[in-house]
Amino acid sequence: MSGGSQAHLIQAADGRSYVVKFANNPQHPRILINEWMTSKVLRHLGILTPDTVIVNFSAAFIRDNPELYIQLRSRRAPPACGTHFGSLFAGEADQTIRSPSPKPTWARVVNLSDFCGVLVADKWLGNTDVRQAVFVRGSGVHSPFSFLAQMIDNGQVFDGGNWRFEDSPLRGPYLGRVFERVRGIEAFEPWLTAVGTFPETLLVTAFQQLPISWRGGDTESGFAALIGRLMRRRRRVGDLICACRSQPTNPFPNWS
Repeated sequence: MSGGSQAHLIQAADGRSYVVKFANNPQHPRILINEWMTSKVLRHLGILTPDTVIVNFSAAFIRDNPELYIQLRSRRAPPACGTHFGSLFAGEADQTIRSPSPKPTWARVVNLSDFCGVLVADKWLGNTDVRQAVFVRGSGVHSPFSFLAQMIDNGQVFDGGNWRFEDSPLRGPYLGRVFERVRGIEAFEPWLTAVGTFPETLLVTAFQQLPISWRGGDTESGFAALIGRLMRRRRRVGDLICACRSQPTNPFPNWS
């Protein structure tokens, strides 16, 4: 798969295909934690995102699949034996579109408002990457020309492996005309209210569900400090969204 983490598309023992990010990926081990935590946040906010799982690689699987590797500067390295992060592949290859054309196709995205919700999440979680999404024909979509947007690739929340908040109006919004219906800050409800009252216990529980191998070293203390900052910034999210309007690339053309 494309991207700096060098994820691989793998069919698991349950017969389903997952986009798998390795624990020893070239970006940072914390990328897996970021993905897991963001998935829990998006689901709590009611934003469509693929199912996530913990994927286990045995030594035999790694040995029998030499094409499974990470490309480093001067060499290839196999994935670590053990647990990795998996995100359910969103649909079949011939169902997925990655760059819909502006006006004709955006009107066919059934859950277009999810882009407002995910911007709330991205601003709160300090996503330093461009928002990624895929578009698939879903089982609940009756028109053959309608699509559901699924939010993917959340490794760069919390500024990736740095676990800090580097806020910038240029970061977060999806690069497409998905915000044309936005006329004011009220378009970002009910997600702003949901983030403002987000339960800390949900985040703590999600972290405790992670494999022990992902929580080594100073990860426990680092995450505790991160959660404290995250809770304190809940009320700032509306201001962070409004700040996007001051940029030449204002994503809200109809917000006056």
